[in-house]
Amino acid sequence: MKVEVYLTAKDTDDRLSKKADLELKQDSVREAAMVRADDCRTYQKIEGFGGAFTEAASSTLDKMSPANQEEILKAYFDKESGLAYSLCRTHINSCDFALGNYAYTETDGDVEFKDFTIDRDRKSLLPMIKRAQEMSDEPFVLFASPWSPPAWMKTTGMMNKGGKLKPEYFEAWARYYCRYIREYEKEGIKIWGITVQNEPEATQTWDSCVYTAEEEKDFVRDYLGPIMEKEGLSDVKIIIWDHNRDMLFERARVAYNDPEASKYIWGTGFHWYCGDNFDNARIHHEVFPDKQLLFTEGCQEGGPHLGSWDTGERYGKSMIHDLNNYTCGWCDWNMILDETGGPNHVNNLCSAPIIADTKNDKLLYQSSYYYIGHLAKFIRPGAEKIVCATTRDELEATACKNPDGSVAIVVMNRSDKEMP
Repeated sequence: MKVEVYLTAKDTDDRLSKKADLELKQDSVREAAMVRADDCRTYQKIEGFGGAFTEAASSTLDKMSPANQEEILKAYFDKESGLAYSLCRTHINSCDFALGNYAYTETDGDVEFKDFTIDRDRKSLLPMIKRAQEMSDEPFVLFASPWSPPAWMKTTGMMNKGGKLKPEYFEAWARYYCRYIREYEKEGIKIWGITVQNEPEATQTWDSCVYTAEEEKDFVRDYLGPIMEKEGLSDVKIIIWDHNRDMLFERARVAYNDPEASKYIWGTGFHWYCGDNFDNARIHHEVFPDKQLLFTEGCQEGGPHLGSWDTGERYGKSMIHDLNNYTCGWCDWNMILDETGGPNHVNNLCSAPIIADTKNDKLLYQSSYYYIGHLAKFIRPGAEKIVCATTRDELEATACKNPDGSVAIVVMNRSDKEMP
């Protein structure tokens, strides 16, 4: 049986490089490190891998030459030369990686949405999404997250620095998601799922809104779920939490122990801005096996980190262990940022798999791009996670069986030891 080998390695030129094929054969040499993949048991079905369309990403794309714009989109969405992204995210209203605060209606008390418009998204964000759709050989799915309701709906009267949704606007805010989904549909963009709130436990200097676990559960049960169902949008997935792994199970427990709330919820989203806490995903699955787990955001914080190898290894570790703990999809944050790690309207600068040097029109591929590629390019939507085990602590591995019968095995060695 032929094995195709692709390699990314530090201190070499190998970056998702195709190496010589190998023949799979029996080998009883115990001195060699071994990785076993076995489809004797299957686990979760994979939704896909990808990254986020943000106003920061789209405005950075717009600053590059036509040739480099084409290269960026191919790098992510082309099946042959790129990573064939299949699961992507975008934001409802502004987020920190927008050029400033904005909402689709800024008019105080506009609960009928007379002034609702997505014209801001039409300038840059929507064109990027549409170009990506055209570039994709296979359609990708898109989920959307709000960072904050409009300022006039909040207790603080501002989008930044936390605050809560005013009770009198619960019903209008639930209808707001529906209106957003319908407006994107008119643009030819289907919203596959929504998260209730990005990082609902954090009062950030940027766009943010705080919900306790009880408040989020009640909002889904009494407003968002029933209103989406009434408006014919029950096929759109509702995802709770959308915050860190550390409190993943605790937040999910509150929502899923309420049957009336639980019936509307597809699954739980999570981020990595905490400790590893991989067991929390496993515990979530063991207690709530009918609910999905989706990694909805992760990036290297604190600037662009140009040339860092540790960034890629952080991605590889998370992706492998999340898949091994029942996660069905994995979504990076910004697809592209400029040389500063922005733009970001509150200077919350970060890295991205591709950094664009907008001053010199150059693309700087980071290690994270290649590490994502080892999973996104070879583990396709509809694949099933299968048994995977290694004989060395230094080797981290995962394996999936694709719908076409091929098996993708991803093996990472973060140590400095050679592993024959």
